Order: sequence, then structure tokens, then C-alpha cells
Amino acid sequence: MAITEDAPPGAERAPARPSVQQAGGERPEKHPDRPHGEQPHPHHDRHSDTQDGHSGTHGSRSGSQDSRSGSQDSRSGSQGQQSGPDGKRLSSPLVLTLVLLLAVLAQSRIRGALGTPLMQSWMTVFVAVTVQALPFLVLGVLLSAAIAVFVPASFFARALPRHPALAVPVAGVAGAVLPGCECASVPVAGALVRRGVTPAAALAFLLSAPAINPIVLTATAVAFPGRPEMVLARFLASLLVACTMGWLWQRVGRTDWLRPPAHGAHEGATKGEAFWSSVRHDIMHAGGFLVLGAMAAATLKAATPAAWLRTAADNPLFSILALAVLAVLLSICSEADAFVAASLTQFSLTAKLVFLVVGPMIDLKLFAMQAGTFGRGFALRFAPATFVLAVAGGVLTGAVLL
Repeated sequence: MAITEDAPPGAERAPARPSVQQAGGERPEKHPDRPHGEQPHPHHDRHSDTQDGHSGTHGSRSGSQDSRSGSQDSRSGSQGQQSGPDGKRLSSPLVLTLVLLLAVLAQSRIRGALGTPLMQSWMTVFVAVTVQALPFLVLGVLLSAAIAVFVPASFFARALPRHPALAVPVAGVAGAVLPGCECASVPVAGALVRRGVTPAAALAFLLSAPAINPIVLTATAVAFPGRPEMVLARFLASLLVACTMGWLWQRVGRTDWLRPPAHGAHEGATKGEAFWSSVRHDIMHAGGFLVLGAMAAATLKAATPAAWLRTAADNPLFSILALAVLAVLLSICSEADAFVAASLTQFSLTAKLVFLVVGPMIDLKLFAMQAGTFGRGFALRFAPATFVLAVAGGVLTGAVLL
């Protein structure tokens, strides 16, 4: 008896298809699982195809599940590699705890190392420079953030003369009454250019504001007590260099060298949010560079042999160039650099003046900020010219007043 397979309930039996032999004259395909002479049931073939499709779908789903499980296993393996064999990740509090534990275990050796005369001299200079400069740094950061956020850039555009040659010295003198460090002068200058102020005047403000504002001049007077000529020399040399760079840009500068920013750094935020964001940014950056500058000054004072410093200080040209390069490398905030310069007692007042004139106008962080605000092509042309003019202005002013 031939074995047939009934259709599922509710399904209608499809009419029989014409055999392949009737349609094309070819012999029908034989199935080894069926008796000889029995034709395959049409619905059975469709049902088998459907089951095959379902099984293929289930196979693809299981394959994708396997691939997902494999990726999860790989991710868990990578997490296991990061966390270690015990499953704990190496976080910052754990690192701090380990460092403090090592410091406690090695406290006798650390106490012995800090008790040496060299380290005591180093810590004395470091603490003195940091403590003296920190109040001026905080006050300058607060005032510069308030000016950058609450004073509209249109105020400067209305206050400056329309003629570029007259706008340059007015913008340079405006830096004397608007306190702010170099970290704040770059975005303010970018806002001035964006609001239509002539670039020569904006660049003169950029160079003068961090160098001759009241906070910086007060800090210079405190760092050099009994030396009012040092305060006057810093004011005149910085203003002279700022105006000269502005006039030089007006003369030879090209508009395609300057790429003004498309929008302000704090646009889209409220006044309070922008103010505290500016304060946090300037405190973190300027405070970090102050610590580095104090460490470098302490190292030069305590660790460098006195014979080397005397040799460098006795050569006027070498001492001036050395402190000019040091000002670029240290990148100290202008509210604090006077205390670092005053600690370098082996060098002449003219060399210290060059240090104070160069630092607020061009250093490593200023170069990076100028390149990000106005373009790399501008910074590559503006920074070397500023360095040369700052050294020359400091030397000429020091030769006359000091």
C-alpha cells in the first residue's frame, strides 16, 4: 500500500500539477524514499519547502545568536583583560590609595630626602613663589572672566577710532584699564575681529592687555619692592611692542593669514555658566603653569650650580636670550611671572625685564591658543615677529630706564 501524507487541517488540497513528462517530455525525477511509481504530493512539496525555509531561518538566527554570543565573549574577554584576573578594574582612587600607601611605607626615606639642605632650599623657593603669586592669579582670572563674559564686544568696536592707525594705540592703552591674563585676551581679541574691529587694533589689545593691566603692574611692584622703575619699564616696553606689532600688521599683514573664529567660545550658555566655565578653565591652565614655573625657578635657584648661573649672568647677551627662551618655555601667567623673575637674583634687571615682556606676549600655550583661534598660518608668522620685537623692546627700554 502506498503511504500518503494528509494535509494539515483546514488546508485545501491543491490540484495536481501536470507531470514533467507531459509538459516537456522529460522523465519525472525519482525519489528514493518513495515506492516506485508514486508521484510526490504537491502540497507535501510545498510543506517541505516551507519547513526547509523555517529551518534555514532558524539556522540563520542561531548563527546570528552565536555571532552575538561570540562578540559578547570577546568583549567580556577584553574586559577581563582590562580588569585583571580578579575582575577588579584599576581605577584612579585605587591608584591614589596605592601611592599613599607606598608613601607611608617609605616615609622615613622621604623624610630623610626632604631634610637635605638642597631640598629645603628648593621647597622654600617653590612655596614662596607660589604663595606670593596665587592671590594675584585668582584675582586676575576672576576679572578677566567677568570682562570676557559680561562686557559685550560691541563696546570695544564703538570705543575705538575708525582710522586703523589711531585705533592701534587706543586699543593698546585699553589693555591697561581692562585686567585680564593672556588666556582671556586671545578669545576677546577673536571676538573683536569677529565684530568688525580692525585686526591691527585687536592684535595690539591681545598683546597689551595681559602685560600692562593693573593686576600685573601691582604684582610687579610687590615682586620688586623699592624698584618703581621696573614697573614703569615693563609698562612702556610692553605698550611699545604691542603698538609696533599692530602697526606692523596693518602695514604688511594680509587678510588670508588671519582666520577669525566663527563663533564665541561661550555662545549658547547663560552668563553665569559662561563665567564659571571661564574661571575653571583659566584656573586649571594658569594654575598648572604657575606650579611648573615655580618648580623651574626653584630648580634653577637650588639645583643649578652657582658657577653656571654666574657665568650665564655675566654674559649680557646670553643672559637676555636665556631668560627670553625660558619665558617661552615656562608659559607662566602674567599675574605671577614677576615673582619668578624676582627669584632669579643672579641675572640683571634688563634680562629680567625681557623675561617679563616676552612671557605675556608669546609662550607655548599662547602659540597653541593663537593657532586654534586665528589659524596655524597666522601663529607661525605672528609668534616669531612678536618674540623678536619683545626682546628688542625690552633691551632698549632697559638700557634707558634701568
